Amino acid sequence: MGQEVTVHGTVYNMYRTKPLDGVSVISSLGRGTATDSNGNYAITVSIKDSIYFSYLGRATAKYPVGTINYVGAFDIALHVDPVELKEVKVMPRNYHYDSLQNRQDYAKYFNYKKPGLKVSSTGMGVGLDLNQLIEMFNFAQKRRDLAFQRRLVEDEKDKYVDYRFNRSIVLKVTRLEGDQLDSFMLRYRPSYDFCHRATDYDLLDYIKLAFHEYQKDRKDRP
Repeated sequence: MGQEVTVHGTVYNMYRTKPLDGVSVISSLGRGTATDSNGNYAITVSIKDSIYFSYLGRATAKYPVGTINYVGAFDIALHVDPVELKEVKVMPRNYHYDSLQNRQDYAKYFNYKKPGLKVSSTGMGVGLDLNQLIEMFNFAQKRRDLAFQRRLVEDEKDKYVDYRFNRSIVLKVTRLEGDQLDSFMLRYRPSYDFCHRATDYDLLDYIKLAFHEYQKDRKDRP
């Protein structure tokens, strides 16, 4: 693949006042990562590759790595105002659409399987497929693909928990606001397995029980 470089940077909102987490950073050759909670990212790519950024279904232009002046601080501002996002209500149809779109965008990684050896039969007898053999030993790339696949799956699970255990429903049940609401949601955030199995009634019951425990804990404090 030739010389490789690691591009670092931070992704901000359009006013450069807030870093954006969960922004996809993708290369033209199929490598990818996402920004962390502080908007930071790092991606190792070929010097001949290009990278682009995707957020909320919108993708930027592609940036040739060879033209980036300083790969140690390639910051970018996306034309998305996070203030507007607070007004967005996530409905079941939207979540499943986004999940499906996510799997289509990253089908290569969701459907990725470890390479194995394929036995082929030729006029010279039974032998190994040389392409499969070469592919099998490309360990470094496969490890990266598997790690990215796991990250995509975990990210999808986190988004599903956010969708079920959202601020709107917790606020409606508990009447908590501000820091207390944030603290409650962080402390009693349910697992993906629970959210996947629970009915809407089960989830409401869980929030009520958790809120009862939360109130009791606050009363018991000196």
